[in-house]
Amino acid sequence: MLRKILRPPTHTKAQDRPIIVVSGLPRSGTSMMMKMLAEGGLPAVTDSTRNADEDNPNGYFEFEPVKKLAEGQSEWLVDAGGTVKVISALLEHLPSQHRYKVIFMEREIGEILASQHKMLSRRSEPSKTSDGEMEAQFRQHLAATKYWLARQPNMDVLYVDYNRLMADPAADCQAVAEFIGLPVDVARMRSVPNERLYRNRAGRA
Repeated sequence: MLRKILRPPTHTKAQDRPIIVVSGLPRSGTSMMMKMLAEGGLPAVTDSTRNADEDNPNGYFEFEPVKKLAEGQSEWLVDAGGTVKVISALLEHLPSQHRYKVIFMEREIGEILASQHKMLSRRSEPSKTSDGEMEAQFRQHLAATKYWLARQPNMDVLYVDYNRLMADPAADCQAVAEFIGLPVDVARMRSVPNERLYRNRAGRA
């Protein structure tokens, strides 16, 4: 289900136009959403440090300086000029003088765990945490993050269900386009979700 948290616009001297951020847990569909927005015509803030591979055939859309947010290094945001991917654990380190529109990807926890297992297996990096412990950590983190997001006056948030997006992208793509409030090619956005790449499905009753 799509859930939207909208607040009256808050203008600041540093940034009149909100920065578009794609966020969520790792393996929740953030790279796919970045690809969708890029196909729709929005520039992506990314670099070539991490190339596309079997785990992310469309690319990771990462930007190395994002990892320095927790160290207070965020000057690049002023001139970012595009959509940026920020994992949920780093959202709290985004500087408060800017306004943000956050597209937050949600996905079945079981699918995220399965996807992570496959990625770690391919890299010969066995997980040191059990699925039960990891699921509990994820759920606790998501609850705390959503609580925090709901109280940020400089952040508007759109929650997008990855599982629904993969099943029927039309409604979600239109909602994303309306949320960001910029001209985008919705038809090209709809072309990105690919059933062939949906390889870690949660069991359905």
